[in-house]
Amino acid sequence: MKTHRLRIHGRVQGVWFRESMRMEAERLNVAGWVRNAPDGTVEAVIQGPASAVEALIKWVHTGPPLARVDRVEIGEADGVYREFLKRTD
Repeated sequence: MKTHRLRIHGRVQGVWFRESMRMEAERLNVAGWVRNAPDGTVEAVIQGPASAVEALIKWVHTGPPLARVDRVEIGEADGVYREFLKRTD
């Protein structure tokens, strides 16, 4: 089981990024959460089997069609997650 914290930079707010990521995470059976950050980035914590987490990280580097991902910061995280949530906080 892998758990990572992501910060996605670029044109990632207002382009359906969070909902698209939630759908992709559910498709891959990855748990965690995603939210818009006040600085214009998108933050996420993702958890699941290593291959599924790596597939979601690969997806995040492109995102949905209207997004422009400039950079993805990847760090370690902890916690236990049972589903993938689109947070509004």
